[in-house]
Amino acid sequence: MIKGHGDDAYHYAEGINSDFSSNICPHGSHQALMAHLASCGERLLAHYPEPEAWSLERLLAQYHDVAPGSVVVTNGATEAIYLVAQAFRLRPVIMGPTFSEYADACRQFPPTDSRHTVCWLCNPNNPTGQVLDQHDVERLAVKHQLLVIDQSYEHYTDQFVWHPRWACRLPNVIQLHSMTKTYGVPGLRLGYITAPVRLANIIRQAMRPWAVSALAIEAGKFLLEHDDELRCRPDLGEARRLWQQLDAINGVSMQPTATNFMLGTVAHLTAAELKDRLARQHGMLIRDASNFRGLTPHHFRVAAQSPAENDALVEALRGLA
Repeated sequence: MIKGHGDDAYHYAEGINSDFSSNICPHGSHQALMAHLASCGERLLAHYPEPEAWSLERLLAQYHDVAPGSVVVTNGATEAIYLVAQAFRLRPVIMGPTFSEYADACRQFPPTDSRHTVCWLCNPNNPTGQVLDQHDVERLAVKHQLLVIDQSYEHYTDQFVWHPRWACRLPNVIQLHSMTKTYGVPGLRLGYITAPVRLANIIRQAMRPWAVSALAIEAGKFLLEHDDELRCRPDLGEARRLWQQLDAINGVSMQPTATNFMLGTVAHLTAAELKDRLARQHGMLIRDASNFRGLTPHHFRVAAQSPAENDALVEALRGLA
């Protein structure tokens, strides 16, 4: 279960002005989406949603140029993780350090087939921001009975990631996608799976009816229709500048990243101490990354914000590290 994640300003009564803790990139206004949902009125609230989000699945299939049966819409990418674990129950191989929900889902739905393996790959990876080379991904697909690629951050990098049109031709590859991340709407809870029709149909058997709300379905349609205007586009140049300045601080070491977020260590404090001091003294929120399996109490993660906010974070860290 997710505990100690980012975007947890509710732990502090007030005073958080800059949130570096969530990987979601800085985004413009959601006014257009909110106005559209408000205009739908009673139509959305007074009726049940589709038992499965068929209308949005059809639009996503057209968007990616894949078979209609290759798309399964979910209540966020995290629900997709649990559906896959439940549907296949293979022995997990997890490429870590990475998102904890892969391991948690596999514990909740332990393998009934211990001979075959499912490899869980976050690409780009959370929390490191690294992107695995295409040929390394291909080798994983050959090695394992099933390869699950969580591409929630696929639009947060300029590195190559697999397109669903190509991946759906592979018989054992499942991709997870996050409209939450793509459009910067974490409160909406909207994700989807792309996979060969045979695998998608197996996943559907594990789904609960009405898992995706009518509001989320309608929002997904609107976001796709206005993709060019509403998609998040992180400033990777600014992220690289922040990385360089943080890595230059004595006592701070940053790992290479290909995204807007980055993982680092602080030598003279724990990440929990650093997080608390930044929050209370500077109104800044970072991610204590020590609860990622394989990391240490000194690991933290930040995501680049505006240049002014990034400069302020660098100055604050220089005074604390």
